[in-house]
Amino acid sequence: MGFIPFQMERWQSTYEHRVDYNLSESGVHPLTVGELLEYGDGSADLSSVRLGYGQSNGSDELRALIAAQYPGATDRSVVVTIGGAEANFVAFWELAAPGKPVAVMLPNYMQVPGLIENFDGGFLPFHLREEAGWRPDLDQLESALAAGAGFILITNPNNPTGVALTEGEMDTIVTLADRHGAWILCDEVYRGAEVGTDPVPSFWGRYDKVLVTNSLSKAYALPGVRLGWVAGPDEVVERLWARTDYTTIAPPSLSDALATIALSPGVRPAILARTRKIIRDNLGVLTAWTDAHNGLFTMTPPDAGAISMVRYHAPGSSLELAEQLRVEHSLLVVPGAHFGIEGTMRVGFGPPEDELVPALDRLASVFAATPA
Repeated sequence: MGFIPFQMERWQSTYEHRVDYNLSESGVHPLTVGELLEYGDGSADLSSVRLGYGQSNGSDELRALIAAQYPGATDRSVVVTIGGAEANFVAFWELAAPGKPVAVMLPNYMQVPGLIENFDGGFLPFHLREEAGWRPDLDQLESALAAGAGFILITNPNNPTGVALTEGEMDTIVTLADRHGAWILCDEVYRGAEVGTDPVPSFWGRYDKVLVTNSLSKAYALPGVRLGWVAGPDEVVERLWARTDYTTIAPPSLSDALATIALSPGVRPAILARTRKIIRDNLGVLTAWTDAHNGLFTMTPPDAGAISMVRYHAPGSSLELAEQLRVEHSLLVVPGAHFGIEGTMRVGFGPPEDELVPALDRLASVFAATPA
Protein backbone atom coordinates (compact mmCIF):
# COMPACT_ATOMS: atom_id res chain seq x y z
CA MET A 1 0.00 0.00 0.00
CA GLY A 2 1.38 3.42 -0.95
CA PHE A 3 1.30 6.51 1.20
CA ILE A 4 0.20 10.05 0.31
CA PRO A 5 1.40 12.65 2.84
CA PHE A 6 -1.04 15.17 4.30
CA GLN A 7 0.38 18.21 2.50
CA MET A 8 -1.00 20.97 4.67
CA GLU A 9 -0.16 19.36 8.00
CA ARG A 10 3.38 18.50 6.82
CA TRP A 11 3.82 22.13 5.76
CA GLN A 12 2.55 23.52 9.06
CA SER A 13 4.22 20.95 11.28
CA THR A 14 7.59 21.54 9.65
CA TYR A 15 7.63 25.33 9.57
CA GLU A 16 5.07 26.98 11.87
CA HIS A 17 7.54 27.30 14.77
CA ARG A 18 10.38 28.44 12.52
CA VAL A 19 9.00 31.71 11.16
CA ASP A 20 8.55 35.19 12.59
CA TYR A 21 4.88 35.32 11.62
CA ASN A 22 2.50 32.37 11.39
CA LEU A 23 -0.68 33.04 9.41
CA SER A 24 -1.18 29.35 8.65
CA GLU A 25 -2.94 28.55 11.93
CA SER A 26 -6.74 28.28 11.85
CA GLY A 27 -7.48 29.01 15.50
CA VAL A 28 -7.13 32.03 17.75
CA HIS A 29 -4.18 32.78 20.01
CA PRO A 30 -4.12 29.82 22.44
CA LEU A 31 -4.72 30.03 26.17
CA THR A 32 -2.07 29.16 28.72
CA VAL A 33 -2.79 26.67 31.49
CA GLY A 34 -2.83 29.54 33.95
CA GLU A 35 -5.33 31.51 31.88
CA LEU A 36 -7.60 28.47 31.60
CA LEU A 37 -7.52 27.94 35.36
CA GLU A 38 -8.30 31.63 35.93
CA TYR A 39 -11.59 31.15 34.10
CA GLY A 40 -12.55 28.61 36.77
CA ASP A 41 -13.13 29.21 40.44
CA GLY A 42 -9.49 28.72 41.32
CA SER A 43 -10.07 25.46 43.15
CA ALA A 44 -8.62 23.13 40.53
CA ASP A 45 -5.47 21.41 41.74
CA LEU A 46 -3.78 19.77 38.77
CA SER A 47 -1.00 18.50 41.01
CA SER A 48 -3.47 15.90 42.27
CA VAL A 49 -4.13 14.45 38.80
CA ARG A 50 -2.77 10.93 38.82
CA LEU A 51 -0.93 10.18 35.59
CA GLY A 52 -2.20 6.68 35.06
CA TYR A 53 -4.54 5.39 32.40
CA GLY A 54 -7.83 7.21 32.61
CA GLN A 55 -11.21 5.98 31.44
CA SER A 56 -10.40 5.04 27.86
CA ASN A 57 -13.45 6.67 26.26
CA GLY A 58 -13.07 9.78 28.42
CA SER A 59 -14.12 10.29 32.02
CA ASP A 60 -17.82 10.06 32.81
CA GLU A 61 -17.84 13.71 33.88
CA LEU A 62 -16.22 14.95 30.69
CA ARG A 63 -18.48 12.90 28.42
CA ALA A 64 -21.53 14.22 30.27
CA LEU A 65 -20.34 17.80 29.72
CA ILE A 66 -19.86 17.14 26.02
CA ALA A 67 -23.22 15.37 25.73
CA ALA A 68 -24.92 18.42 27.23
CA GLN A 69 -24.10 20.29 24.00
CA TYR A 70 -26.22 17.85 21.96
CA PRO A 71 -29.95 17.71 22.82
CA GLY A 72 -31.01 14.18 23.67
CA ALA A 73 -27.46 12.84 23.97
CA THR A 74 -26.09 11.04 27.01
CA ASP A 75 -22.54 10.20 28.02
CA ARG A 76 -22.97 6.96 26.02
CA SER A 77 -23.40 9.06 22.88
CA VAL A 78 -19.84 10.41 23.14
CA VAL A 79 -16.34 8.97 22.78
CA VAL A 80 -13.41 11.20 23.72
CA THR A 81 -10.38 11.09 21.43
CA ILE A 82 -6.93 12.60 21.15
CA GLY A 83 -7.81 15.69 19.16
CA GLY A 84 -10.18 16.06 16.27
CA ALA A 85 -7.72 14.08 14.14
CA GLU A 86 -8.40 10.83 15.98
CA ALA A 87 -12.12 11.62 16.08
CA ASN A 88 -12.17 11.98 12.30
CA PHE A 89 -9.98 8.91 11.84
CA VAL A 90 -12.10 6.48 13.87
CA ALA A 91 -15.32 7.88 12.36
CA PHE A 92 -13.91 7.39 8.85
CA TRP A 93 -12.76 3.89 9.79
CA GLU A 94 -16.26 3.03 10.96
CA LEU A 95 -18.09 4.40 7.92
CA ALA A 96 -15.72 3.44 5.08
CA ALA A 97 -16.86 0.40 3.12
CA PRO A 98 -14.95 -1.50 0.40
CA GLY A 99 -16.11 -0.56 -3.05
CA LYS A 100 -18.24 2.37 -1.92
CA PRO A 101 -17.02 5.89 -2.68
CA VAL A 102 -17.46 8.87 -0.37
CA ALA A 103 -19.22 12.11 -1.29
CA VAL A 104 -16.67 14.75 -0.28
CA MET A 105 -17.29 18.47 0.11
CA LEU A 106 -14.46 20.39 -1.57
CA PRO A 107 -12.60 22.44 -0.54
CA ASN A 108 -12.25 20.74 2.81
CA TYR A 109 -9.85 19.88 5.59
CA MET A 110 -7.99 17.19 3.68
CA GLN A 111 -7.38 14.62 6.43
CA VAL A 112 -10.22 12.27 5.57
CA PRO A 113 -9.90 12.67 1.78
CA GLY A 114 -6.23 11.74 2.26
CA LEU A 115 -7.21 8.72 4.34
CA ILE A 116 -9.65 7.63 1.64
CA GLU A 117 -6.86 7.70 -0.94
CA ASN A 118 -4.33 6.04 1.35
CA PHE A 119 -6.75 3.19 2.02
CA ASP A 120 -7.41 2.75 -1.71
CA GLY A 121 -10.91 4.15 -1.55
CA GLY A 122 -12.58 6.55 -3.93
CA PHE A 123 -14.41 9.80 -3.48
CA LEU A 124 -16.84 11.84 -5.52
CA PRO A 125 -16.65 15.60 -5.00
CA PHE A 126 -19.37 18.13 -4.50
CA HIS A 127 -17.93 21.59 -4.65
CA LEU A 128 -18.39 24.82 -2.81
CA ARG A 129 -18.65 27.42 -5.58
CA GLU A 130 -16.41 30.43 -4.99
CA GLU A 131 -18.33 32.55 -7.46
CA ALA A 132 -21.48 31.96 -5.40
CA GLY A 133 -19.83 32.84 -2.07
CA TRP A 134 -18.71 29.26 -1.39
CA ARG A 135 -22.22 27.81 -1.56
CA PRO A 136 -22.49 24.02 -2.11
CA ASP A 137 -23.39 22.45 -5.44
CA LEU A 138 -26.09 20.12 -4.15
CA ASP A 139 -26.80 18.74 -7.63
CA GLN A 140 -23.26 17.34 -7.54
CA LEU A 141 -23.99 15.84 -4.14
CA GLU A 142 -27.13 14.17 -5.44
CA SER A 143 -25.15 12.74 -8.35
CA ALA A 144 -22.49 11.39 -5.99
CA LEU A 145 -25.11 9.68 -3.84
CA ALA A 146 -26.85 8.26 -6.90
CA ALA A 147 -23.46 6.84 -7.94
CA GLY A 148 -23.32 4.88 -4.68
CA ALA A 149 -21.54 7.10 -2.14
CA GLY A 150 -21.81 5.48 1.28
CA PHE A 151 -21.35 8.61 3.37
CA ILE A 152 -21.08 12.37 2.99
CA LEU A 153 -18.03 14.19 4.34
CA ILE A 154 -18.63 17.78 5.46
CA THR A 155 -16.74 20.38 7.47
CA ASN A 156 -19.19 22.98 8.77
CA PRO A 157 -18.26 25.77 9.24
CA ASN A 158 -15.92 25.04 6.38
CA ASN A 159 -12.16 24.81 6.41
CA PRO A 160 -10.56 26.62 4.52
CA THR A 161 -13.23 29.23 3.75
CA GLY A 162 -14.87 29.77 7.15
CA VAL A 163 -18.27 29.83 5.42
CA ALA A 164 -21.16 27.95 7.05
CA LEU A 165 -24.04 26.08 5.46
CA THR A 166 -27.48 27.61 5.75
CA GLU A 167 -30.29 25.78 7.54
CA GLY A 168 -31.91 25.20 4.14
CA GLU A 169 -28.74 23.68 2.71
CA MET A 170 -28.39 21.42 5.73
CA ASP A 171 -32.00 20.28 5.39
CA THR A 172 -31.44 19.46 1.71
CA ILE A 173 -28.28 17.49 2.52
CA VAL A 174 -30.19 15.48 5.13
CA THR A 175 -33.03 14.84 2.67
CA LEU A 176 -30.59 13.58 0.04
CA ALA A 177 -28.73 11.40 2.57
CA ASP A 178 -31.99 9.87 3.78
CA ARG A 179 -33.15 9.22 0.22
CA HIS A 180 -30.00 7.21 -0.49
CA GLY A 181 -29.46 5.69 2.96
CA ALA A 182 -26.11 7.46 3.38
CA TRP A 183 -24.41 8.55 6.58
CA ILE A 184 -23.25 12.10 7.26
CA LEU A 185 -19.85 12.70 8.88
CA CYS A 186 -19.52 16.35 9.83
CA ASP A 187 -16.47 17.98 11.38
CA GLU A 188 -17.91 20.87 13.42
CA VAL A 189 -14.67 22.09 14.98
CA TYR A 190 -15.39 25.78 14.21
CA ARG A 191 -18.83 25.82 15.85
CA GLY A 192 -18.66 28.22 18.78
CA ALA A 193 -16.24 30.50 16.93
CA GLU A 194 -18.92 32.46 15.09
CA VAL A 195 -18.50 35.95 13.68
CA GLY A 196 -22.19 36.73 14.16
CA THR A 197 -24.37 36.44 17.23
CA ASP A 198 -26.30 33.35 16.13
CA PRO A 199 -24.65 29.95 16.66
CA VAL A 200 -23.98 27.82 13.60
CA PRO A 201 -26.42 24.88 13.83
CA SER A 202 -25.22 21.31 14.18
CA PHE A 203 -26.12 18.31 12.07
CA TRP A 204 -26.76 16.55 15.36
CA GLY A 205 -30.43 15.60 15.78
CA ARG A 206 -31.40 16.21 12.15
CA TYR A 207 -31.04 12.60 11.03
CA ASP A 208 -30.42 9.21 12.59
CA LYS A 209 -27.26 8.48 10.54
CA VAL A 210 -25.05 11.34 11.69
CA LEU A 211 -21.63 11.41 13.33
CA VAL A 212 -20.30 14.82 14.39
CA THR A 213 -16.73 15.48 15.46
CA ASN A 214 -15.29 18.39 17.40
CA SER A 215 -12.34 19.31 19.59
CA LEU A 216 -10.93 21.93 21.93
CA SER A 217 -8.46 23.14 19.31
CA LYS A 218 -10.31 25.96 17.54
CA ALA A 219 -13.26 27.57 19.32
CA TYR A 220 -11.73 26.78 22.72
CA ALA A 221 -8.18 27.95 21.88
CA LEU A 222 -6.68 24.82 23.48
CA PRO A 223 -5.00 22.88 20.64
CA GLY A 224 -2.17 21.71 22.88
CA VAL A 225 -4.59 19.81 25.12
CA ARG A 226 -5.15 17.43 22.17
CA LEU A 227 -8.71 16.58 23.16
CA GLY A 228 -11.54 15.79 20.73
CA TRP A 229 -14.70 13.76 20.50
CA VAL A 230 -17.29 12.06 18.32
CA ALA A 231 -21.00 12.23 19.09
CA GLY A 232 -23.40 9.79 17.46
CA PRO A 233 -25.84 6.94 18.02
CA ASP A 234 -24.95 5.01 21.18
CA GLU A 235 -24.33 1.67 19.46
CA VAL A 236 -22.06 3.26 16.85
CA VAL A 237 -20.13 5.21 19.47
CA GLU A 238 -19.54 1.93 21.30
CA ARG A 239 -17.83 0.61 18.16
CA LEU A 240 -15.80 3.80 17.77
CA TRP A 241 -14.59 3.39 21.34
CA ALA A 242 -13.45 -0.14 20.48
CA ARG A 243 -11.55 1.23 17.49
CA THR A 244 -9.59 3.58 19.76
CA ASP A 245 -8.17 0.47 21.44
CA TYR A 246 -6.12 0.13 18.24
CA THR A 247 -5.08 3.78 18.02
CA THR A 248 -4.32 5.62 21.26
CA ILE A 249 -6.09 3.51 23.94
CA ALA A 250 -7.05 6.47 26.14
CA PRO A 251 -6.92 10.26 26.26
CA PRO A 252 -4.21 11.65 28.58
CA SER A 253 -5.41 12.03 32.16
CA LEU A 254 -4.18 15.61 32.34
CA SER A 255 -5.95 16.52 29.11
CA ASP A 256 -9.18 15.00 30.42
CA ALA A 257 -8.88 17.11 33.58
CA LEU A 258 -8.17 20.31 31.64
CA ALA A 259 -11.04 19.62 29.22
CA THR A 260 -13.42 19.07 32.13
CA ILE A 261 -12.53 22.54 33.40
CA ALA A 262 -12.85 24.11 29.94
CA LEU A 263 -16.29 22.62 29.27
CA SER A 264 -17.73 23.26 32.72
CA PRO A 265 -20.82 25.53 32.72
CA GLY A 266 -19.01 28.44 34.35
CA VAL A 267 -15.98 28.37 32.06
CA ARG A 268 -17.13 27.33 28.58
CA PRO A 269 -19.14 30.51 27.82
CA ALA A 270 -16.24 32.74 28.90
CA ILE A 271 -13.75 30.92 26.66
CA LEU A 272 -16.09 31.09 23.67
CA ALA A 273 -16.72 34.79 24.30
CA ARG A 274 -12.96 35.40 24.22
CA THR A 275 -12.63 33.51 20.95
CA ARG A 276 -15.50 35.37 19.29
CA LYS A 277 -14.12 38.74 20.35
CA ILE A 278 -10.71 37.94 18.86
CA ILE A 279 -12.32 36.76 15.62
CA ARG A 280 -14.62 39.76 15.29
CA ASP A 281 -11.90 42.29 16.07
CA ASN A 282 -9.31 40.67 13.83
CA LEU A 283 -11.71 40.11 10.94
CA GLY A 284 -12.12 43.88 10.89
CA VAL A 285 -8.33 44.17 10.57
CA LEU A 286 -8.21 41.63 7.73
CA THR A 287 -11.15 43.22 5.90
CA ALA A 288 -9.59 46.69 6.12
CA TRP A 289 -6.32 45.25 4.83
CA THR A 290 -7.95 43.63 1.78
CA ASP A 291 -9.98 46.77 1.04
CA ALA A 292 -6.85 48.95 1.20
CA HIS A 293 -5.12 47.14 -1.68
CA ASN A 294 -7.35 48.16 -4.59
CA GLY A 295 -8.62 44.75 -5.61
CA LEU A 296 -5.32 42.90 -5.28
CA PHE A 297 -6.91 40.64 -2.64
CA THR A 298 -10.53 39.47 -2.46
CA MET A 299 -12.34 37.15 -0.10
CA THR A 300 -15.76 35.99 1.04
CA PRO A 301 -16.05 36.97 4.72
CA PRO A 302 -16.12 33.88 6.95
CA ASP A 303 -19.06 32.99 9.17
CA ALA A 304 -16.87 31.32 11.79
CA GLY A 305 -13.28 30.50 12.58
CA ALA A 306 -10.18 32.68 12.28
CA ILE A 307 -9.59 31.71 8.64
CA SER A 308 -10.40 33.07 5.23
CA MET A 309 -9.61 31.89 1.72
CA VAL A 310 -7.99 34.98 0.18
CA ARG A 311 -7.66 35.18 -3.59
CA TYR A 312 -4.72 37.17 -4.86
CA HIS A 313 -4.95 38.79 -8.28
CA ALA A 314 -1.32 38.52 -9.26
CA PRO A 315 0.86 36.04 -11.17
CA GLY A 316 2.55 33.07 -9.55
CA SER A 317 1.49 29.72 -8.20
CA SER A 318 0.38 29.51 -4.59
CA LEU A 319 3.08 26.93 -3.79
CA GLU A 320 5.81 29.19 -5.14
CA LEU A 321 4.37 32.18 -3.34
CA ALA A 322 4.13 30.33 -0.02
CA GLU A 323 7.71 29.12 -0.31
CA GLN A 324 8.92 32.64 -1.15
CA LEU A 325 7.06 34.04 1.86
CA ARG A 326 8.55 31.40 4.13
CA VAL A 327 12.15 31.50 2.93
CA GLU A 328 12.58 35.19 2.16
CA HIS A 329 10.16 36.83 4.58
CA SER A 330 9.76 34.37 7.50
CA LEU A 331 5.98 34.36 7.03
CA LEU A 332 3.82 31.24 6.78
CA VAL A 333 0.49 30.95 4.96
CA VAL A 334 -1.24 27.86 3.57
CA PRO A 335 -1.06 27.74 -0.24
CA GLY A 336 -4.41 27.28 -1.94
CA ALA A 337 -2.93 24.36 -3.88
CA HIS A 338 -3.17 22.31 -0.69
CA PHE A 339 -6.94 22.58 -1.13
CA GLY A 340 -6.93 22.30 -4.92
CA ILE A 341 -7.66 26.01 -5.43
CA GLU A 342 -4.87 27.82 -7.24
CA GLY A 343 -4.42 31.58 -6.96
CA THR A 344 -5.48 31.60 -3.32
CA MET A 345 -4.00 31.32 0.14
CA ARG A 346 -5.62 30.43 3.44
CA VAL A 347 -4.90 33.25 5.84
CA GLY A 348 -5.32 32.70 9.56
CA PHE A 349 -6.20 35.90 11.38
CA GLY A 350 -6.22 34.62 14.95
CA PRO A 351 -2.88 35.98 16.28
CA PRO A 352 -2.78 38.96 18.64
CA GLU A 353 -3.37 42.20 16.71
CA ASP A 354 0.18 43.40 17.33
CA GLU A 355 1.37 40.32 15.43
CA LEU A 356 -1.39 40.22 12.81
CA VAL A 357 -0.92 43.78 11.54
CA PRO A 358 2.83 43.54 10.79
CA ALA A 359 2.33 40.06 9.31
CA LEU A 360 -0.28 41.38 6.88
CA ASP A 361 1.94 44.38 6.07
CA ARG A 362 4.79 42.00 5.28
CA LEU A 363 2.50 39.89 3.11
CA ALA A 364 1.33 42.92 1.12
CA SER A 365 4.89 44.16 0.65
CA VAL A 366 5.80 40.96 -1.18
CA PHE A 367 3.03 41.51 -3.72
CA ALA A 368 4.00 45.19 -4.07
CA ALA A 369 7.51 44.10 -5.01
CA THR A 370 6.31 41.50 -7.54
CA PRO A 371 6.03 42.63 -11.19
CA ALA A 372 2.48 42.49 -12.52
